[in-house]
Amino acid sequence: MPINAIDRAFLSRLSFCLEERFITTFSIGDRLDVPSGALNSQRSQMFVNSLVSRIIRAAPVDDGLRLAITEYDLYKTGHRFLFGDADRQSAVAVVSLHRLRGEFYGEEADQNLLFQRVLKEAVCGLGRAMGLKACYDARCAMHHSSSVFETDNKMSHFCEQCDKRSRAERS
Repeated sequence: MPINAIDRAFLSRLSFCLEERFITTFSIGDRLDVPSGALNSQRSQMFVNSLVSRIIRAAPVDDGLRLAITEYDLYKTGHRFLFGDADRQSAVAVVSLHRLRGEFYGEEADQNLLFQRVLKEAVCGLGRAMGLKACYDARCAMHHSSSVFETDNKMSHFCEQCDKRSRAERS
């Protein structure tokens, strides 16, 4: 689900890669418009739980997971920022492009690097929405990234242990 204006070609490519990793069909849902007035005015960030609530209201759960992609910079209580987050109860995962963009760090725009970072965080978010916990293997997609360097270091798929757990969750 795109939050506001997210490039459809980018989402199609992401959908295709997620289908390969999760061996299931992904479809791009309707765009959800969330006004910038919903941002925390003190932080200029979006409280992730507020965004998840809007997603739940806009697209009631049918039988699968939902992944939302946003440009908004995300945070939650106890965290200065988040690349993404997930809620198992509602089966919703959210990924923010904001801090995954090279431009945020003063680097040149790199669409391929952005895509790889979003893919890794999307796999992690969907895994969390399925019920997987954070992994201690720094290369696993389920490893919690505290910095973009940790995101760059991890793979866009689960380690062997997390893969076994994900298959058990899907059964």
